[in-house]
Amino acid sequence: MSKRGKLCTALGLLLLLAALLLTAYNLWRDAMASMSVDVVLGRLTPTLSSRQSELPPLSSGEALEEAFVPDYVLNPEMAMPEETIDGRNYIGVLDIPALELSLPIISEWSYDALQITPCRYSGSAYLDNLVIAGHNYRSHFASLPQLQPGDTVTFTDMDGNVFSYAVSSLETLSPYAVSDMTSGDWDLTLFTCTVGGQSRLAIRCDRAE
Repeated sequence: MSKRGKLCTALGLLLLLAALLLTAYNLWRDAMASMSVDVVLGRLTPTLSSRQSELPPLSSGEALEEAFVPDYVLNPEMAMPEETIDGRNYIGVLDIPALELSLPIISEWSYDALQITPCRYSGSAYLDNLVIAGHNYRSHFASLPQLQPGDTVTFTDMDGNVFSYAVSSLETLSPYAVSDMTSGDWDLTLFTCTVGGQSRLAIRCDRAE
């Protein structure tokens, strides 16, 4: 084999090795993200369960909605309550039954926080303008493209209030269309990058009656 041929072979092997290392690294990050979700859920779930069970006693003939008016109904502008775990603040849990996903949501997004769980990008469930961002890890938002209009999505805040939504549409946006993520009259938006980061997928949801 000529010197040039040996060089090409060596370069090919190096590129193959680099690809294998990148794949291994991505799989490791995905596994770590899945572990983070499990750990946080394990600590949030008992708190949510206890708060959902703390309902006021009902008098004879009184309906629950008459006896208990959540704080956010009286004051929609209020800050969403948070629970701190390992130095990060969480505002609740997102459930997507069709994808068998249950994900804690960090209060404020950052690139580091997105490595752990999806994060609130902007808005509030109380004002019907919540936007949640997540990486396309398999344990996070990679399966969002499988959603169909009409699929159910729920968000449970840290006071145990449950907000139910139905998927309205799926949109593919430019990675630079930042304002489009928060524009429009959508009650809930979930978004993630597509494989390779060439575009962003936005799941638009409306409150379910």
